[in-house]
Amino acid sequence: MSLLATKSTLYATLKSLGLIFFFLATGLFLDSYHFVKLTVNAQLYANIVMFIVFTIVFFSVTKRNKEQMLYAVGIAIIGEYLFSIVMGMYTYRLGNVPHYVPPGHALVYIAVLYFSKASAIKKYKKHLELSFGIFIFLYAFCFLLFKNDVFGFVMTLATLFILRNKSRERLFYLTMYITVAYLEIVGTNYLCWKWPTTAWGVFDFLPSYNPPSGISFFYFLLDLGCLWLYKQRHKIAWERMKNIRRFRERKSVSTN
Repeated sequence: MSLLATKSTLYATLKSLGLIFFFLATGLFLDSYHFVKLTVNAQLYANIVMFIVFTIVFFSVTKRNKEQMLYAVGIAIIGEYLFSIVMGMYTYRLGNVPHYVPPGHALVYIAVLYFSKASAIKKYKKHLELSFGIFIFLYAFCFLLFKNDVFGFVMTLATLFILRNKSRERLFYLTMYITVAYLEIVGTNYLCWKWPTTAWGVFDFLPSYNPPSGISFFYFLLDLGCLWLYKQRHKIAWERMKNIRRFRERKSVSTN
């Protein structure tokens, strides 16, 4: 049964977010302080498992999604080395950028994309957006209140502010926020990476927690980059799709 076409909300959720949440918890365990006690090659095993899963998913999605996954890997490589190695925004366990991280970004991207595009999920789009938005605000507020996470709260407010007029993309980005929040909690608790006590370890007026609540704000750069690259590669097809969308919107307005 196709994930996008299924009428089962539970099936669509489990096959997209359910699988990625499970994989993040088990895959990151292989690079965790728990597994390091068993072997010095922990990160190697994590890399191998990631590339196996990435390959399986890559050959299971559409041609368009394959292209976007490759863009996500490329952008993630640049972003990881820039933010972690050059800027010191966060630090991985061995002080490097693990090979499993860039393809991991692509898997998160494609899982959230499939969830937000599934017909069974889109039926409840408004309800999910409201529920996710409330959850995200409360999540960031609790981090601010109990963990003094000013940096994360500011990024969360910026995210919600930007999304207020982005009805077409809102569900995708709210879902991405929640998925990244889960990813960061798992990764930092496994000690796979850590964040400094202030933003970038530089701005003392922006205290931060490990992890900051709203760090998905920076993941949006990856999402926007994938979309921009795809548009540049397929300008004619993208323009045709926009024209069809405008026609449908005008037809809908005139009918109502």
